[in-house]
Amino acid sequence: MFALVDCNNFYASCERVFQPKLEGRPIVVLSNNDGCVIARSNEAKALGIEMGAAYFKVEKDLRRMGVAVFSSNYALYGDLSRRVMQVLATYAPTLEVYSIDECFLDLTGMKRDLTAYGLEIAQTVRKWTGIPVSVGIAQTKTLAKVANRMAKKGKSPAGPVLEWSTLASPRDALAALPVEDVWGIAGRWGARLRALGIANAQALAEADPMRLRKLFGVVMERTCRELGGVSCLPLELVPPPRKQIMVSRSFGEKLHKLDDLMAAVTAFATRAGEKLRAQRMRARAVSVFVHTSPFDKSGQHYANSATAGLDKPTRDSGILITCAVQGLERIYHEGYAYQRAGVMLLDLAPENAEQGLLFAETPGDTGRSNRLMDALDRINRTRGRGAVHYAGEGLGERWRMRQKLKSAASTTGWAGLPAVRA
Repeated sequence: MFALVDCNNFYASCERVFQPKLEGRPIVVLSNNDGCVIARSNEAKALGIEMGAAYFKVEKDLRRMGVAVFSSNYALYGDLSRRVMQVLATYAPTLEVYSIDECFLDLTGMKRDLTAYGLEIAQTVRKWTGIPVSVGIAQTKTLAKVANRMAKKGKSPAGPVLEWSTLASPRDALAALPVEDVWGIAGRWGARLRALGIANAQALAEADPMRLRKLFGVVMERTCRELGGVSCLPLELVPPPRKQIMVSRSFGEKLHKLDDLMAAVTAFATRAGEKLRAQRMRARAVSVFVHTSPFDKSGQHYANSATAGLDKPTRDSGILITCAVQGLERIYHEGYAYQRAGVMLLDLAPENAEQGLLFAETPGDTGRSNRLMDALDRINRTRGRGAVHYAGEGLGERWRMRQKLKSAASTTGWAGLPAVRA
Protein backbone atom coordinates (compact mmCIF):
# COMPACT_ATOMS: atom_id res chain seq x y z
CA MET A 1 0.00 0.00 0.00
CA PHE A 2 1.21 3.48 -0.90
CA ALA A 3 0.12 6.91 0.23
CA LEU A 4 0.83 9.97 -1.89
CA VAL A 5 0.89 13.15 0.18
CA ASP A 6 0.67 16.26 -1.99
CA CYS A 7 0.77 19.82 -0.67
CA ASN A 8 -2.20 21.88 -1.89
CA ASN A 9 -1.22 24.89 -4.04
CA PHE A 10 2.15 24.70 -2.35
CA TYR A 11 3.73 28.05 -3.22
CA ALA A 12 0.55 29.97 -2.39
CA SER A 13 0.13 27.98 0.84
CA CYS A 14 3.71 28.84 1.86
CA GLU A 15 2.92 32.55 1.51
CA ARG A 16 -0.09 32.13 3.81
CA VAL A 17 1.85 30.45 6.63
CA PHE A 18 3.26 33.72 7.94
CA GLN A 19 0.45 35.92 6.62
CA PRO A 20 -2.78 34.30 7.87
CA LYS A 21 -4.73 37.38 6.77
CA LEU A 22 -4.37 35.97 3.24
CA GLU A 23 -6.57 32.98 4.10
CA GLY A 24 -9.45 32.98 1.62
CA ARG A 25 -7.87 35.68 -0.54
CA PRO A 26 -6.72 34.84 -4.10
CA ILE A 27 -2.93 34.49 -4.43
CA VAL A 28 -0.60 34.15 -7.41
CA VAL A 29 3.15 33.56 -7.43
CA LEU A 30 5.33 34.80 -10.27
CA SER A 31 8.29 33.23 -12.05
CA ASN A 32 11.87 34.50 -12.01
CA ASN A 33 12.08 38.21 -12.78
CA ASP A 34 8.34 38.48 -12.12
CA GLY A 35 7.67 37.27 -15.64
CA CYS A 36 4.54 35.11 -15.52
CA VAL A 37 2.15 33.29 -13.20
CA ILE A 38 3.52 29.92 -12.03
CA ALA A 39 1.28 29.17 -9.03
CA ARG A 40 -2.30 30.01 -8.04
CA SER A 41 -4.47 29.48 -5.01
CA ASN A 42 -7.90 27.91 -5.49
CA GLU A 43 -9.45 31.37 -5.23
CA ALA A 44 -7.23 32.66 -8.03
CA LYS A 45 -8.11 29.66 -10.21
CA ALA A 46 -11.80 30.40 -9.63
CA LEU A 47 -11.25 33.92 -10.97
CA GLY A 48 -10.03 32.46 -14.26
CA ILE A 49 -6.39 33.50 -13.90
CA GLU A 50 -4.45 31.29 -16.28
CA MET A 51 -1.24 29.46 -15.50
CA GLY A 52 1.65 31.02 -17.42
CA ALA A 53 -0.11 34.35 -17.95
CA ALA A 54 2.38 37.18 -18.51
CA TYR A 55 2.35 39.43 -15.46
CA PHE A 56 2.56 42.70 -17.39
CA LYS A 57 -0.60 41.72 -19.26
CA VAL A 58 -2.70 40.82 -16.21
CA GLU A 59 -1.22 43.16 -13.59
CA LYS A 60 -4.10 45.65 -13.72
CA ASP A 61 -6.72 42.90 -13.62
CA LEU A 62 -5.04 41.27 -10.62
CA ARG A 63 -4.98 44.59 -8.78
CA ARG A 64 -8.63 45.24 -9.62
CA MET A 65 -9.69 41.79 -8.34
CA GLY A 66 -7.71 42.17 -5.10
CA VAL A 67 -5.28 39.34 -5.84
CA ALA A 68 -2.19 39.09 -3.61
CA VAL A 69 0.86 38.83 -5.88
CA PHE A 70 4.27 37.49 -4.81
CA SER A 71 7.65 37.02 -6.41
CA SER A 72 9.06 33.50 -6.09
CA ASN A 73 10.62 32.92 -2.68
CA TYR A 74 12.46 29.65 -3.21
CA ALA A 75 14.34 29.84 0.10
CA LEU A 76 11.02 29.85 1.96
CA TYR A 77 9.44 27.17 -0.23
CA GLY A 78 12.43 24.86 0.04
CA ASP A 79 12.63 25.15 3.81
CA LEU A 80 8.91 24.55 4.36
CA SER A 81 9.12 21.56 2.02
CA ARG A 82 11.93 20.13 4.15
CA ARG A 83 9.80 20.58 7.28
CA VAL A 84 6.81 18.84 5.68
CA MET A 85 9.00 15.88 4.65
CA GLN A 86 10.41 15.64 8.18
CA VAL A 87 6.88 15.30 9.56
CA LEU A 88 5.97 12.67 6.96
CA ALA A 89 9.08 10.65 7.80
CA THR A 90 7.57 9.93 11.25
CA TYR A 91 4.55 8.20 9.67
CA ALA A 92 6.16 5.49 7.53
CA PRO A 93 9.27 3.31 7.68
CA THR A 94 10.27 4.33 4.15
CA LEU A 95 9.33 7.22 1.90
CA GLU A 96 10.21 8.71 -1.48
CA VAL A 97 10.41 12.50 -1.79
CA TYR A 98 9.07 12.78 -5.32
CA SER A 99 9.16 16.57 -5.68
CA ILE A 100 9.24 19.74 -3.60
CA ASP A 101 5.56 19.24 -2.67
CA GLU A 102 4.94 15.49 -3.12
CA CYS A 103 6.00 12.42 -1.18
CA PHE A 104 5.16 8.71 -1.40
CA LEU A 105 4.88 6.74 1.87
CA ASP A 106 5.07 2.96 2.18
CA LEU A 107 2.07 1.80 4.25
CA THR A 108 2.47 -1.89 3.48
CA GLY A 109 1.40 -4.06 6.42
CA MET A 110 -0.20 -1.19 8.33
CA LYS A 111 -2.65 -2.76 10.79
CA ARG A 112 -5.13 0.10 11.13
CA ASP A 113 -7.79 2.10 9.33
CA LEU A 114 -5.84 3.74 6.49
CA THR A 115 -8.36 6.53 5.95
CA ALA A 116 -8.10 7.51 9.63
CA TYR A 117 -4.31 7.28 9.36
CA GLY A 118 -4.32 9.56 6.32
CA LEU A 119 -6.48 12.08 8.17
CA GLU A 120 -4.03 12.02 11.07
CA ILE A 121 -1.17 12.70 8.65
CA ALA A 122 -2.99 15.61 7.01
CA GLN A 123 -3.99 17.16 10.34
CA THR A 124 -0.49 16.85 11.81
CA VAL A 125 1.22 18.36 8.75
CA ARG A 126 -1.22 21.29 8.81
CA LYS A 127 -0.80 21.81 12.55
CA TRP A 128 3.00 21.57 12.63
CA THR A 129 3.88 23.36 9.38
CA GLY A 130 0.78 25.33 8.34
CA ILE A 131 0.67 23.58 4.94
CA PRO A 132 -2.58 21.87 3.83
CA VAL A 133 -2.15 18.51 2.10
CA SER A 134 -4.22 15.89 0.29
CA VAL A 135 -3.58 12.15 0.70
CA GLY A 136 -4.31 9.40 -1.81
CA ILE A 137 -3.94 5.78 -0.68
CA ALA A 138 -3.88 2.75 -3.00
CA GLN A 139 -2.07 -0.50 -3.79
CA THR A 140 0.03 1.10 -6.55
CA LYS A 141 1.75 4.45 -6.91
CA THR A 142 -0.22 5.30 -10.05
CA LEU A 143 -3.59 4.62 -8.36
CA ALA A 144 -2.42 6.61 -5.33
CA LYS A 145 -1.86 9.51 -7.74
CA VAL A 146 -5.41 9.13 -9.06
CA ALA A 147 -6.82 8.94 -5.51
CA ASN A 148 -4.89 12.05 -4.51
CA ARG A 149 -6.22 13.92 -7.53
CA MET A 150 -9.80 13.01 -6.59
CA ALA A 151 -9.25 14.10 -2.98
CA LYS A 152 -7.92 17.45 -4.16
CA LYS A 153 -11.01 17.97 -6.29
CA GLY A 154 -13.31 17.32 -3.33
CA LYS A 155 -14.46 13.87 -4.50
CA SER A 156 -13.72 12.10 -1.21
CA PRO A 157 -16.21 11.70 1.65
CA ALA A 158 -13.23 11.86 4.01
CA GLY A 159 -12.23 15.36 2.95
CA PRO A 160 -8.51 15.58 2.17
CA VAL A 161 -8.01 11.79 2.16
CA LEU A 162 -9.17 9.14 -0.30
CA GLU A 163 -8.43 5.43 0.08
CA TRP A 164 -8.92 3.72 -3.29
CA SER A 165 -10.48 0.56 -1.86
CA THR A 166 -13.32 2.56 -0.29
CA LEU A 167 -14.67 3.76 -3.65
CA ALA A 168 -18.07 2.36 -4.58
CA SER A 169 -16.99 2.00 -8.23
CA PRO A 170 -13.27 2.30 -8.98
CA ARG A 171 -14.04 1.51 -12.64
CA ASP A 172 -16.25 4.58 -12.95
CA ALA A 173 -13.57 6.71 -11.32
CA LEU A 174 -10.98 5.58 -13.88
CA ALA A 175 -13.44 5.96 -16.75
CA ALA A 176 -13.98 9.60 -15.78
CA LEU A 177 -10.22 10.33 -15.92
CA PRO A 178 -8.95 11.41 -19.37
CA VAL A 179 -5.93 9.39 -20.43
CA GLU A 180 -3.82 12.57 -20.72
CA ASP A 181 -4.31 13.14 -16.97
CA VAL A 182 -2.79 9.79 -15.98
CA TRP A 183 0.57 10.10 -14.23
CA GLY A 184 3.37 9.91 -16.79
CA ILE A 185 1.20 10.25 -19.92
CA ALA A 186 2.37 13.25 -21.92
CA GLY A 187 0.22 15.04 -24.47
CA ARG A 188 1.85 13.29 -27.44
CA TRP A 189 1.35 9.87 -25.88
CA GLY A 190 -2.24 10.83 -25.08
CA ALA A 191 -2.95 11.59 -28.74
CA ARG A 192 -1.44 8.25 -29.81
CA LEU A 193 -3.47 6.36 -27.22
CA ARG A 194 -6.69 8.06 -28.33
CA ALA A 195 -5.91 7.04 -31.90
CA LEU A 196 -5.92 3.45 -30.61
CA GLY A 197 -9.31 3.96 -28.97
CA ILE A 198 -7.88 4.42 -25.47
CA ALA A 199 -9.43 7.66 -24.22
CA ASN A 200 -9.54 7.24 -20.44
CA ALA A 201 -7.71 5.55 -17.59
CA GLN A 202 -10.10 2.58 -17.44
CA ALA A 203 -9.55 1.81 -21.12
CA LEU A 204 -5.80 1.98 -20.51
CA ALA A 205 -6.09 -0.39 -17.54
CA GLU A 206 -7.98 -2.89 -19.72
CA ALA A 207 -5.57 -2.67 -22.67
CA ASP A 208 -3.10 -5.44 -23.57
CA PRO A 209 0.08 -4.53 -21.63
CA MET A 210 2.38 -6.43 -23.99
CA ARG A 211 0.95 -4.62 -27.01
CA LEU A 212 1.47 -1.31 -25.22
CA ARG A 213 5.06 -2.32 -24.51
CA LYS A 214 5.70 -2.94 -28.21
CA LEU A 215 4.11 0.37 -29.23
CA PHE A 216 5.31 2.65 -26.43
CA GLY A 217 7.91 0.89 -24.31
CA VAL A 218 8.12 -0.54 -20.82
CA VAL A 219 6.96 2.65 -19.06
CA MET A 220 3.51 2.46 -20.69
CA GLU A 221 3.25 -1.25 -19.89
CA ARG A 222 3.92 -0.53 -16.23
CA THR A 223 1.37 2.29 -16.17
CA CYS A 224 -1.22 -0.08 -17.62
CA ARG A 225 -0.52 -2.76 -15.01
CA GLU A 226 -0.46 -0.20 -12.17
CA LEU A 227 -3.91 1.10 -13.14
CA GLY A 228 -5.06 -2.53 -13.00
CA GLY A 229 -3.82 -2.85 -9.42
CA VAL A 230 -0.46 -4.58 -10.02
CA SER A 231 2.39 -2.71 -8.36
CA CYS A 232 5.32 -2.25 -10.76
CA LEU A 233 6.91 0.93 -9.38
CA PRO A 234 8.66 0.52 -6.01
CA LEU A 235 9.71 3.47 -3.92
CA GLU A 236 12.96 5.08 -5.02
CA LEU A 237 14.69 5.26 -1.65
CA VAL A 238 17.90 6.64 -3.13
CA PRO A 239 17.58 9.21 -5.93
CA PRO A 240 19.51 8.15 -9.05
CA PRO A 241 22.81 9.98 -9.43
CA ARG A 242 22.63 13.04 -11.63
CA LYS A 243 24.52 13.13 -14.89
CA GLN A 244 24.81 16.91 -14.90
CA ILE A 245 24.09 20.00 -12.82
CA MET A 246 22.92 23.27 -14.32
CA VAL A 247 22.44 26.71 -12.80
CA SER A 248 20.89 29.27 -15.13
CA ARG A 249 18.93 32.50 -14.76
CA SER A 250 17.39 35.21 -16.85
CA PHE A 251 18.83 38.57 -15.89
CA GLY A 252 16.96 41.36 -14.15
CA GLU A 253 17.93 43.58 -17.08
CA LYS A 254 19.74 42.95 -20.33
CA LEU A 255 23.52 42.97 -20.02
CA HIS A 256 26.03 44.39 -22.48
CA LYS A 257 29.34 44.44 -20.57
CA LEU A 258 31.66 41.49 -20.02
CA ASP A 259 32.13 42.36 -16.33
CA ASP A 260 28.40 42.05 -15.66
CA LEU A 261 28.29 38.67 -17.39
CA MET A 262 31.39 37.54 -15.44
CA ALA A 263 29.65 38.39 -12.16
CA ALA A 264 26.63 36.30 -13.16
CA VAL A 265 28.70 33.34 -14.40
CA THR A 266 30.82 33.42 -11.23
CA ALA A 267 27.69 33.27 -9.08
CA PHE A 268 26.24 30.44 -11.18
CA ALA A 269 29.46 28.40 -11.02
CA THR A 270 29.61 28.94 -7.26
CA ARG A 271 26.06 27.69 -6.80
CA ALA A 272 26.71 24.73 -9.10
CA GLY A 273 29.73 23.84 -6.97
CA GLU A 274 27.58 23.91 -3.83
CA LYS A 275 25.10 21.53 -5.43
CA LEU A 276 27.92 19.29 -6.62
CA ARG A 277 29.36 18.94 -3.12
CA ALA A 278 25.92 18.42 -1.56
CA GLN A 279 25.51 15.40 -3.86
CA ARG A 280 29.04 14.18 -3.06
CA MET A 281 30.12 14.36 -6.69
CA ARG A 282 32.96 15.75 -8.80
CA ALA A 283 32.77 17.21 -12.30
CA ARG A 284 34.98 16.28 -15.25
CA ALA A 285 33.81 19.13 -17.53
CA VAL A 286 32.36 22.64 -17.32
CA SER A 287 30.13 24.29 -19.90
CA VAL A 288 28.99 27.92 -20.04
CA PHE A 289 26.36 29.42 -22.34
CA VAL A 290 24.87 32.84 -23.08
CA HIS A 291 22.11 34.06 -25.33
CA THR A 292 20.12 37.13 -26.16
CA SER A 293 16.34 37.25 -26.12
CA PRO A 294 14.83 35.46 -29.15
CA PHE A 295 11.87 37.82 -28.90
CA ASP A 296 13.90 41.03 -29.09
CA LYS A 297 13.32 42.43 -32.57
CA SER A 298 15.50 45.48 -32.06
CA GLY A 299 18.76 43.59 -32.60
CA GLN A 300 20.31 40.37 -33.89
CA HIS A 301 19.90 37.16 -31.94
CA TYR A 302 23.08 35.53 -30.61
CA ALA A 303 23.58 32.31 -28.67
CA ASN A 304 26.75 30.36 -28.00
CA SER A 305 28.37 27.97 -25.55
CA ALA A 306 31.82 26.69 -24.62
CA THR A 307 32.83 23.49 -22.87
CA ALA A 308 36.15 22.65 -21.21
CA GLY A 309 37.23 19.24 -19.96
CA LEU A 310 39.19 18.91 -16.73
CA ASP A 311 42.30 16.76 -16.47
CA LYS A 312 41.20 15.78 -12.99
CA PRO A 313 37.59 15.69 -11.67
CA THR A 314 37.01 18.46 -9.14
CA ARG A 315 34.57 19.74 -6.54
CA ASP A 316 36.49 23.01 -6.05
CA SER A 317 34.39 26.07 -6.85
CA GLY A 318 37.51 28.10 -7.61
CA ILE A 319 38.49 25.75 -10.43
CA LEU A 320 34.91 25.61 -11.72
CA ILE A 321 34.72 29.42 -11.77
CA THR A 322 38.02 29.71 -13.64
CA CYS A 323 36.85 27.29 -16.34
CA ALA A 324 33.45 28.98 -16.67
CA VAL A 325 34.92 32.49 -16.95
CA GLN A 326 37.51 31.36 -19.51
CA GLY A 327 34.71 29.84 -21.56
CA LEU A 328 32.68 33.05 -21.28
CA GLU A 329 35.61 35.11 -22.56
CA ARG A 330 35.77 32.88 -25.65
CA ILE A 331 32.12 33.26 -26.59
CA TYR A 332 31.44 36.85 -25.53
CA HIS A 333 30.96 39.40 -28.31
CA GLU A 334 30.34 43.10 -27.89
CA GLY A 335 27.25 44.76 -29.24
CA TYR A 336 24.68 42.26 -27.98
CA ALA A 337 22.10 42.62 -25.21
CA TYR A 338 22.40 39.36 -23.27
CA GLN A 339 19.25 38.04 -21.60
CA ARG A 340 20.40 34.79 -20.02
CA ALA A 341 23.47 32.78 -19.07
CA GLY A 342 24.14 29.49 -17.36
CA VAL A 343 26.79 27.06 -16.15
CA MET A 344 26.59 23.27 -16.52
CA LEU A 345 28.78 20.71 -14.77
CA LEU A 346 29.10 17.58 -16.89
CA ASP A 347 30.35 14.00 -16.66
CA LEU A 348 29.84 13.73 -12.91
CA ALA A 349 31.57 11.10 -10.81
CA PRO A 350 31.37 10.14 -7.11
CA GLU A 351 33.69 12.28 -5.02
CA ASN A 352 35.49 9.23 -3.58
CA ALA A 353 36.21 7.79 -7.04
CA GLU A 354 39.39 9.76 -7.69
CA GLN A 355 42.34 8.72 -9.82
CA GLY A 356 45.61 10.62 -9.87
CA LEU A 357 47.48 11.75 -12.99
CA LEU A 358 50.75 9.97 -13.74
CA PHE A 359 52.21 12.94 -15.63
CA ALA A 360 50.67 15.80 -13.67
CA GLU A 361 52.74 18.99 -13.85
CA THR A 362 52.09 19.68 -10.17
CA PRO A 363 50.92 17.18 -7.54
CA GLY A 364 48.33 19.58 -6.17
CA ASP A 365 46.72 19.33 -2.72
CA THR A 366 43.28 17.74 -2.95
CA GLY A 367 43.05 17.51 0.82
CA ARG A 368 43.56 21.26 1.20
CA SER A 369 40.96 21.99 -1.48
CA ASN A 370 38.44 19.69 0.20
CA ARG A 371 38.98 21.33 3.59
CA LEU A 372 38.58 24.79 2.05
CA MET A 373 35.33 23.90 0.27
CA ASP A 374 33.91 22.20 3.36
CA ALA A 375 34.70 25.27 5.45
CA LEU A 376 33.13 27.56 2.85
CA ASP A 377 29.92 25.50 2.77
CA ARG A 378 29.78 25.29 6.56
CA ILE A 379 30.05 29.07 6.99
CA ASN A 380 27.40 29.77 4.34
CA ARG A 381 25.05 27.23 5.89
CA THR A 382 25.28 28.78 9.34
CA ARG A 383 25.64 32.46 8.39
CA GLY A 384 23.47 32.51 5.29
CA ARG A 385 24.21 31.94 1.61
CA GLY A 386 26.75 34.42 0.31
CA ALA A 387 28.23 35.24 3.72
CA VAL A 388 31.56 34.21 2.17
CA HIS A 389 31.71 34.50 -1.60
CA TYR A 390 34.17 34.86 -4.46
CA ALA A 391 35.20 38.40 -5.39
CA GLY A 392 34.11 37.91 -9.00
CA GLU A 393 30.48 38.01 -7.92
CA GLY A 394 30.99 41.65 -6.95
CA LEU A 395 31.82 42.81 -10.48
CA GLY A 396 28.19 43.74 -11.06
CA GLU A 397 24.69 43.49 -9.62
CA ARG A 398 22.60 44.18 -12.71
CA TRP A 399 22.25 40.50 -13.53
CA ARG A 400 20.31 39.69 -10.36
CA MET A 401 16.64 38.83 -10.77
CA ARG A 402 13.83 41.32 -10.33
CA GLN A 403 11.86 40.25 -7.25
CA LYS A 404 10.00 43.38 -6.26
CA LEU A 405 7.13 41.46 -4.63
CA LYS A 406 9.14 38.88 -2.68
CA SER A 407 8.01 38.01 0.83
CA ALA A 408 10.38 37.66 3.77
CA ALA A 409 12.54 34.57 4.22
CA SER A 410 10.76 33.92 7.51
CA THR A 411 12.51 30.62 8.32
CA THR A 412 15.95 30.96 6.71
CA GLY A 413 17.21 34.48 7.50
CA TRP A 414 17.43 36.56 10.68
CA ALA A 415 16.10 39.62 8.90
CA GLY A 416 12.95 37.75 7.90
CA LEU A 417 11.96 36.48 11.34
CA PRO A 418 8.41 37.53 12.22
CA ALA A 419 8.21 40.18 14.92
CA VAL A 420 5.82 39.59 17.80
CA ARG A 421 4.81 42.58 19.89
CA ALA A 422 2.84 42.43 23.11
